Amino acid sequence: MVQICAYLATAVLCALAVFQVALIIGAPLGHLAWGGQHRVLPPKLRIGSAVSVALYRIFAYVALARAGLVGPLVTGTFTAVSSWVLCAYFAVGALMNGVSRSRLERFVMTPTALVLTSLFLLLSLN
Repeated sequence: MVQICAYLATAVLCALAVFQVALIIGAPLGHLAWGGQHRVLPPKLRIGSAVSVALYRIFAYVALARAGLVGPLVTGTFTAVSSWVLCAYFAVGALMNGVSRSRLERFVMTPTALVLTSLFLLLSLN
């Protein structure tokens, strides 16, 4: 069960990374991210998307390490604490997306953040 959660979390994070890369290269999907105020992201938000891609990679590693699918680069305690921090991070993200002015962001990103919250909760409880 824990391994399935890690794989699912990694898959969702990879999908989000692909989405963020699309935003970086100028895809007109900005209404789904960063408050939904720009159809095509301005340069500063594209930098934010690049940072997001890097963070998603770290988040996926934490999920896989928590499930024992990859060796932890640091102590197991750090991985355990990180999974709880990410659970809280995605819960806050769900709240933030839930109050977005962008209707599409609310309906797409809020459930995505809730799924990641649930998966990281299950990983944290392992």
